[in-house]
Amino acid sequence: MNSKPVFFITVLLTAALFCLSLFGMKLGDFEIKGAGQMRYGIDIRGGVEATYEPRDLGRAPTDNELEAARAIIETRMDAKNITDRDVTIDKNNGKILVRFPWKSDEADFNPQKAITEIGETAQLSFRDPDGGIILEGTDVSKSSAQLSRNSSDPVVVLELSKQGAKKFSAATSRLVGQRISIYMDDTLISSPVVQSPITGSSAEITNLESLEAAADLSNKINSGSLPFSLVAKNCNIISPTLGSNALGVMVMAGKVAFGLVCLFMLIYYRLPGLVACIALTLQVTGQLLALSVPQFTLTLPGIAGVILSVGMGVDANIIVSERIKEEMNAGKGLFRAIDAGFEKAFSSVFDGNITVIIAAIILIFFGSGSLLSFGYTLLCGVIMNFVAGITASRLMIRSLSNYKALQLPQLFGARRAEQ
Repeated sequence: MNSKPVFFITVLLTAALFCLSLFGMKLGDFEIKGAGQMRYGIDIRGGVEATYEPRDLGRAPTDNELEAARAIIETRMDAKNITDRDVTIDKNNGKILVRFPWKSDEADFNPQKAITEIGETAQLSFRDPDGGIILEGTDVSKSSAQLSRNSSDPVVVLELSKQGAKKFSAATSRLVGQRISIYMDDTLISSPVVQSPITGSSAEITNLESLEAAADLSNKINSGSLPFSLVAKNCNIISPTLGSNALGVMVMAGKVAFGLVCLFMLIYYRLPGLVACIALTLQVTGQLLALSVPQFTLTLPGIAGVILSVGMGVDANIIVSERIKEEMNAGKGLFRAIDAGFEKAFSSVFDGNITVIIAAIILIFFGSGSLLSFGYTLLCGVIMNFVAGITASRLMIRSLSNYKALQLPQLFGARRAEQ
């Protein structure tokens, strides 16, 4: 098999993905947002501050109710990839203070409009035809929009709590053929018909117009799990905590640092250094796409995760380059030296990366907010390190080594072959 074109194919693919990560792409309703349309954290771009108060509760909310409301608001923000936020409780006054960043496409910077992204803050209830309450929001653990396994029609799947499943089983057994109405406060959002008794811990809402309509209904049900209805007051604009020019300074510093690293790799490692520069570009490109496509909030800790993973990518390429040079200095031919260099370097790179992957997964699983942002960027970077720093680098070096003019030992930093 002729592997000579592999290097050029990899370079073209890297260039295409790099342009995509910077400028994005839009084809009809399908859109990939570029780096300029990323969602940046409060520390970089500023955001919104809003105070939420219980609506018509008739009493002061308990500490447990406020904690439940705070947890649900944070879970909702995690689901929207809003990792840079601050949700605090004022127990003395029974209020919840929420701070979160602007959306990437925000144009008018209207804080009252921005808080609608958090979703409905009304109280959810499931009611029978007589208006009696069957379930409340706290009885629904989670809802999600899916395609039915049987018919591929859009449905909303409800996951009920243990107590909620008992209530729903009793209600659906007596309401077969009748409607159960779902309300946010006093606003009807859906009215499905009970087709059969539901005795398990999950249920489906069918006969929805589209997957988008199912997702909208699911989001409303999830947001309605609050223990009481909330109303937003005192919405304000937050200035960037690092200053308005912080992003430009960080981008410039990143460009200079990346350029100096590539220059060092080219001078010291020569041909493997060139391959390493392309691999690092591919790694950073993958990280940018992993942030911009799902609109994952990029915070200062998230930037630290990107920098750390790029450093690990440089380290991986240095280990491989040194191993190849050592094998060639030991008298092995070029192709055998390349294979042996990657094989011997892999264990060191794998051990270092796998421990970081475990730590990143733990941060993502147990953390939230800034910890989640750091863990996510770190995990994406380490995965791209395996893809670019190990797999793509090996393919490119093997491809270039097929050209006779590029088989000189000094191009790999090794001693000249004895004549």
